Amino acid sequence: MGTNYEHLSIEERTMIQLGLEQRCTLRAIARSVQRSPSTITRELARNGWTPPAARPKQRGRPPVAGGYRATAAHDRACRLAAAPRCPSRLDPDGPLWPIVTDLLRKRHSPEQIAGILARMHAQTPELQVSHETIYTAIYAMPRGELRSELVACLRQSRKSRRPRARGTDRRGIIPNMTSIHDRPVEVEERLVPGHWEGDLIKGARNASAIGTLVERTTLFVTLAKMENASAEAAVSGFSAVLSQIDAQRRLSMTYDQGREMAQHERLTELTGIAVYFADPHSPWQRGINENTNGLLRQYFPKGTDLSAFSQSQLDAVAWELNTRPRKSLGWKCPAELFMPDHFSFERHYHQLVALRS
Repeated sequence: MGTNYEHLSIEERTMIQLGLEQRCTLRAIARSVQRSPSTITRELARNGWTPPAARPKQRGRPPVAGGYRATAAHDRACRLAAAPRCPSRLDPDGPLWPIVTDLLRKRHSPEQIAGILARMHAQTPELQVSHETIYTAIYAMPRGELRSELVACLRQSRKSRRPRARGTDRRGIIPNMTSIHDRPVEVEERLVPGHWEGDLIKGARNASAIGTLVERTTLFVTLAKMENASAEAAVSGFSAVLSQIDAQRRLSMTYDQGREMAQHERLTELTGIAVYFADPHSPWQRGINENTNGLLRQYFPKGTDLSAFSQSQLDAVAWELNTRPRKSLGWKCPAELFMPDHFSFERHYHQLVALRS
């Protein structure tokens, strides 16, 4: 017997019936089908078999094989396997399905949706649903326009990710860099807000770019419009958005060694923010920002001309991300942690999630 259990087949059930007809012991039958004796015992008990000692005395011939029939037992097992143990909470006609699909269209992930429902209906478990149930409901749908739309709303719609090859670093050396290994302990441990991770997402032919900043403690996102991916544009774009944040909330920035940050000393002079540089080919050292860039690609797909987006449009996208609950924050929103005086989770989601009676 291996560790991977498989249900009894029709051939095995036939061998069990033959063993009973020949009056073999249950252990002998178990050895013949290479199954545990307890498996045989449960199979017989489920299908009305009783041992000879427990059978009442009656006239006539005793039932063949104690009344066990392989074909009837197998048909019963197939019917039970096809029937769900309990009805799905995401039935298309149920109350949760329109809420889940609405949040999916607003680019919320299944885990975020599950977190929202758990917070809004903490006292009513029947109005909660797990993210695995949401994924199962989406992919179990028959092929069609609705299924394609909902699959496209998921973070990664493709089936597999392409490995990223390591090539030769041709970016050169940025002058006067401060290594990520020299960051203070409070930055590494995410003890206080005000420490950011930064990067660019680039558009078609690398001709346009958007600056992305995410705060390490609260995951608050800020986007900066840039004319291009040059060092001058990076200083101008990042300084414009950082200047709108309180000085106590813009303490440091961790960046990769992209050439757009060659004028980091001027950015520090304009905003007072300290810039630290990650090691080459080490995206995990800025994992929060890498994850955020993946979320932003739902709004700005690769090959898009990013220069067409205004700063107000970028602010609207950032606000959508900042008002989404995040699993790593205990299903709180970045906005309610970074700016608690200006955002209320209950007020924001009440109209969206409240179920009609």
